[in-house]
Amino acid sequence: MKAVLCKSYGPPESLVVEDIPSQSPGKGQILLEVKACGVNFPDTLIIEGKYQFKPEMPFSPGGEIAGIVKEVGEGVKQYKVGQKVFAMTGWGGFAEEVVADAKICFPIPDGMDFVTASSFSMTYGTSMHALQDRARMKEGETLLVLGAAGGVGLAAVEIGVQLGAKVIAAASTQEKLDFCREYGAVETINYSKEDLKSRIKELTDGKGVDVVYDPVGGAYSEAALRGTAWKGRYLVIGFASGEIPQVPLNLPLLKGCQIVGVFWGSFAQRNPQANMMNFMQLIQWFREGKLKPHIHATYGLEDAAKALHDILDRKVKGKVVLVP
Repeated sequence: MKAVLCKSYGPPESLVVEDIPSQSPGKGQILLEVKACGVNFPDTLIIEGKYQFKPEMPFSPGGEIAGIVKEVGEGVKQYKVGQKVFAMTGWGGFAEEVVADAKICFPIPDGMDFVTASSFSMTYGTSMHALQDRARMKEGETLLVLGAAGGVGLAAVEIGVQLGAKVIAAASTQEKLDFCREYGAVETINYSKEDLKSRIKELTDGKGVDVVYDPVGGAYSEAALRGTAWKGRYLVIGFASGEIPQVPLNLPLLKGCQIVGVFWGSFAQRNPQANMMNFMQLIQWFREGKLKPHIHATYGLEDAAKALHDILDRKVKGKVVLVP
């Protein structure tokens, strides 16, 4: 089978496409024919050795896939050969086949194609866990989403709307902000031109926002934290800016607010039942037309480097997907 391989840490252009032997599923695993693989910011980190996990080389990046079951391992009862599923694999998805743990696979619902399914797990799973489980978002609260036009940001906008929040989208261009309004944001902040903290106060009549969803990090994090309301919740999602911010700890003291870490992958492994319940709700919203994943572009395996650079260069609205 063909696979995109990382043989040494480096930028996207250091990846190569090669033929490698097919794998066999072990106990509790399934072998999937990959029909589509979502491309995410962690993929840009894992190939440079900057992610939490460091797979043994050579490895393929790609943590969320959609495909067809080719073979089932010992003890797997819930899936059959030929069934369509999507799965979180951590890595390995930039390939024609991948082995996945059956416990982190889900049947693809009717009406969802492979490309959409491969874009669903990480973005919606992360944002649902963040807003519902970690922030305990309540109807009528105000949610600020940084990097709102990106994959997880746009999912947070949509889920925030479904949870009854007033959503403020923050992004770097007017085009991205207009796009976020199409997905339910009622107010916007262009943080490349406007002062983030001042604009938050203006839009909330000085109160501040109840929840901040921050997948960006860097220069905007402290301003967003200063813009939280009393007993606000600041969600640490990731650091797409490339900079992990150093925040003054007197701010949560003065505001009585919480800085809350969000690590959806670990949550899904530690509490698969709760994760399954979240996905049942997400799939129901999808079937009702309340969630509409946006696919910015699709690429073949040979264009994996271009897909990763699109993310690094912040060109993407929604998701990019590799289609083997």
